[in-house]
Amino acid sequence: MKTPSFKQRFQYWFDNFMSLGTGALIGGLAVVSLIIIFIAAAAIRIGSLRMDGETPPSFGEAAWMSLMRTLDAGTMGGDTGPGIRLVMLLVTLGGIFIVSTLIGILSNGLESRIDQLRKGRSVVLERDHTLILGWTPQVFNIVLELVLANESRRSGAIIVILADQDKVEMEDAIKERIPDTKNTRVICRSGSPIDLTDLEIASPHSARSIIILPEGSDPDTHVIKSVLAITNNPGRREQPYHIVTQIRDPKNIDVVKMVGTRDVIQPILTNDLIARVVAQTSRQSGLSIVYTELMNFGGDEIYFKHEAALTGKAYGDALLAFDSSTVMGIRKADGTLLMSPDMKTRIESGDWLFALAEDDDKVHTSGFAHYPIQESLIRKVSQGKRAKPERALILGWNRSGSTIIRELDHYVAKGSQITVVSDIYNLDKKIRLESGRLKNQKVTVQEGDIRDRDLLEKLQAAEYDHVIVLAYSHLEPQEADAITLVTLLHLRDIAERDETPFSIVSEMLDLRNRELAEAARVDDFIVSEHLISLMMAQLSENAELMDIFTDIFDPEGAEIYLKPVEDYVVIGQKVNFYTVVEAARRRGETAIGYRILSESHEADKSYGVHTNPRKSGMVTFSQEDKVIVIAEG
Repeated sequence: MKTPSFKQRFQYWFDNFMSLGTGALIGGLAVVSLIIIFIAAAAIRIGSLRMDGETPPSFGEAAWMSLMRTLDAGTMGGDTGPGIRLVMLLVTLGGIFIVSTLIGILSNGLESRIDQLRKGRSVVLERDHTLILGWTPQVFNIVLELVLANESRRSGAIIVILADQDKVEMEDAIKERIPDTKNTRVICRSGSPIDLTDLEIASPHSARSIIILPEGSDPDTHVIKSVLAITNNPGRREQPYHIVTQIRDPKNIDVVKMVGTRDVIQPILTNDLIARVVAQTSRQSGLSIVYTELMNFGGDEIYFKHEAALTGKAYGDALLAFDSSTVMGIRKADGTLLMSPDMKTRIESGDWLFALAEDDDKVHTSGFAHYPIQESLIRKVSQGKRAKPERALILGWNRSGSTIIRELDHYVAKGSQITVVSDIYNLDKKIRLESGRLKNQKVTVQEGDIRDRDLLEKLQAAEYDHVIVLAYSHLEPQEADAITLVTLLHLRDIAERDETPFSIVSEMLDLRNRELAEAARVDDFIVSEHLISLMMAQLSENAELMDIFTDIFDPEGAEIYLKPVEDYVVIGQKVNFYTVVEAARRRGETAIGYRILSESHEADKSYGVHTNPRKSGMVTFSQEDKVIVIAEG
């Protein structure tokens, strides 16, 4: 091998030095400057050079003169004497080179730093923050809900988002959709949630809760990898992590929980949840709005409260004890959750009530010795009507369809029928495999375009009790919602021409399209991603709510129903909510609100849904209005 020359060695050393970065280059320039200054000072001192009429300067004074000429070329304008002028000219020329190089280095270094900041690769030095991993349309709803939840925090709050996206683009998108984040600061960082190195950028080990959004063609696998990256991280903390996420396939629920046995991991089974909401709402218009009211931070939320004054009393007594909050059930000392239990259930010393309230400090007893119940306005308890077979029409299809059919089978009477119309080939075979054995209903499948008016007329949509319009999940959200909107307009036109009422329930993928859909005056909407986002935000703030939400959506046990108000109290007269609660209590039910049908198309009035009304407040009901109760059936 040929021995490298001095020139080659110097070039190699210089290349390595230049690659060391801005700090090393500035240090190198400083060394060169000192060398020039000291050589010039030595030349002036040794040669006894001086300005005209002055004594030769000392070494220190000569060094200072050289430094000034290095930094400012104009300084040498007052120099006199040939020797001084020559030396200072050379120093000034060196200074011009050094200063111009320094400016270039600083400019490049600053530009490089800005580019680095734009990449979002700096480590987040925060504690007690909410960490969101991933970037999907759900992120905007979640951030908005967390902003509302954090309004009461005096010190403010931090939300950190780590996603495989451009940092600036993420920040711009959030500012566009959520211009006012109030006292919450949103920090975005670029990186992969499943990469251990990238994950450290977002400081997951100091976060109070972590939300993982499903991404990619196989979202469940992405979620599992993200959970593993946190829980099995070599630098993990001793305290358990609180992780909220979503899972599509029920088979993966146990896998997610298994990889984090030391931690609090709360996976939401999205398809199952939305299917249950659709199934229940198709038979009870307004139910999805009730669920939305229960899970958003814009109004009342669910709080746990230990009320010593109620120890030893029955659950039914607790329903009337609060004026500005609404009791929903009991959490026993052993953790067992009782949603609207038997009215005679005793409240023991270690039990906690959970209730709807504007804030946790609003959950307190009224102190009334006697409750203003209007006895004369309470209807007598009558025997329930025998359920009749129902006919349901499902237009469109997605992965929740089979679960909806199974869920409906829990509620409908024997002999009921479901007709499914979709443009998906060979759907009948898929439904038979996924829906399982049905006890109460028969399913008929027909292929066709749900936007076709002639098809809808031939189906005689007005003859069905319930019509469900599902969004096609294999299409882009906007395209799927466009198909849904056209179908809804046709259905509403058919409904207006027919005297027989039938409910129309639709699933929307994008919350922004709901305003467009309101033109069709549909009875109810389920915005699937929005509802899931609300639930994730609630759980990230309070992990204890998971058991309550699970119980609410479970077809077994107590559920939320909207029942005719005329079955409870006299209509057309002013009545307070104490009286409504008492009427429901005598039926073994927990009343949590009511729905005014005349307000069902007014968004600013929550589409007529009023949860947790003040019990002493007065209201006049009409025949179409409903009471919202938690009951067995």
